[in-house]
Amino acid sequence: MTSSNHPLRIIPLGGVGEIGKNMYVFEYGDDIVVIDCGLMFPDEEMFGIDLVIPDITYLVERRKNVRAFLITHAHEDHVGGLPYVLPEFPGVPVYASTLARGLLGNKVKEHKLHNNPLVALEPGDDVQIGPFGVVPFRIGHSIPDAMGIALRTPVGTVVHTGDFKFDHTPVDGRLSDFHILARLGEEGVICLLSDSTRAENPGYTPSERTVGEAFREIMEPLEGRVIVATFASNIARVQQVLDAAASFDRKVAVIGRSMEQNFRIASDLGYLKYPPSQIVSKDRINDTPADKLVICTTGAQGEPMAGLARMANRDHRFVEIQPGDTVIVSASPIPGNEEYVSRTIDNLFKAGANVFYHTIKRAHVSGHASQEELKLMLGLTKPKYFIPMHGEFRMQVQHGRLAIETGVAPENVFIIENGIPIEISEDGSARRGLPVTAGYVYVDGLSVGEVGDVVLRDRKALANDGMFMIVVTVDKQTGSIIGRPEIITRGFVHGNEQDPIMGGAIERIVKSVENPGEHISEIGLLKVQIKDGVSRYLYEQTKRRPMVFPVVVEV
Repeated sequence: MTSSNHPLRIIPLGGVGEIGKNMYVFEYGDDIVVIDCGLMFPDEEMFGIDLVIPDITYLVERRKNVRAFLITHAHEDHVGGLPYVLPEFPGVPVYASTLARGLLGNKVKEHKLHNNPLVALEPGDDVQIGPFGVVPFRIGHSIPDAMGIALRTPVGTVVHTGDFKFDHTPVDGRLSDFHILARLGEEGVICLLSDSTRAENPGYTPSERTVGEAFREIMEPLEGRVIVATFASNIARVQQVLDAAASFDRKVAVIGRSMEQNFRIASDLGYLKYPPSQIVSKDRINDTPADKLVICTTGAQGEPMAGLARMANRDHRFVEIQPGDTVIVSASPIPGNEEYVSRTIDNLFKAGANVFYHTIKRAHVSGHASQEELKLMLGLTKPKYFIPMHGEFRMQVQHGRLAIETGVAPENVFIIENGIPIEISEDGSARRGLPVTAGYVYVDGLSVGEVGDVVLRDRKALANDGMFMIVVTVDKQTGSIIGRPEIITRGFVHGNEQDPIMGGAIERIVKSVENPGEHISEIGLLKVQIKDGVSRYLYEQTKRRPMVFPVVVEV
């Protein structure tokens, strides 16, 4: 390693103080590597927004320094931002494991991204990228091939856990690599960035294998169809659906675009094992006896367009929920999605199905470590500095407390927000740097970043109070009104001419136009007068503030 006086800068551009859009920048001198590049799903306040991605202004300004994107695993909150971010970095390689490359290959095709090579990065490799030695290690999570990444840098080794849990009986039989973590801990870890999702939960996260047992328990007495909804990327869960179905001699149909796509890729790469005769194509579902069928689909988060919601709403091409069906919702709601999930579950019950969901039967376990596993990670790596990541602020605080309990000095725990750099110098000291640009970039349809906070504020106002549009025709010479002003309203009150509010509004308009002062009224001023007068009047009458749009036509 060449020695120079640069500090190592660790900058989260997404993923701290929130769940989603994970993106962590590691910068040393003129070299940058980025771990993960995720997206976040919008909350209900973000009207009409499809996705949220990190603000990458900081990276774009240093475009020529970005050497690589390193991917820990292929969940959307870690890779979903790539299609929107990579076009800014032509030629920069993306390093990922076999399954992640398989799933990313699809994204690359879909978004026509052909400038960024996908490079193999497997647990146990040791790759040098500029001043960074990249050492990926195997970790347990709810998708096979998940990795953490250790970066050997000129100031010391930094360990980034990725999303993880310590599952001692994983479905694919691949255990977390405790050996490499202990070795890194012995050599000395200057800083650990660790997953905080379940830092509030005491004890251990149960093994993924317990879900298979729950599936069998639920399926055994049943005579009707079984429909299991889970994340399309949770390959281990899909394997357990296949295994449980096989124990009762049931065939499996896979439904949902992302589920079918991932199923195909995971099967081709050898991550899913089943006899080909066990799979039924979706157009042959009705030819299979109900007691011999399991349907595996998407929509466990209640997404309105996904498989399960459509089945519940009788809007699905191949499957309609019938009395006698049993539905297993194998996921717990992501914060913010609770309402969608309950609505879908209600609709499933209305259609006559019996539903097993997160509060009734544990047909789901988290892919994230609970407190005892988080302490074990801290104990194995023995870091000098600690940055809790991947969690909402309260989770980071709890995780920080665990770190202090395991021996990290309280002043060495950095609980930070997006855009706050931590700078580690060669002498081993660390400090917070000045904030860099970080925030939300909204993806709405095909536009990325064109919809900003102002547009969202307008959408919110329209959703809360509606709109009130006034069309006034005035004489170009005299500025006096010709005819009766026309009013169009949406989402405010029903725009009936007889409505006293409408009558009063028209009077107010006439008054504000008739009184423009001595000179002939300037059209811009006229609009302002109408808008102010009408806004004030509507607030007096209704205590609401619809958006008022005056249109003045001169003749």
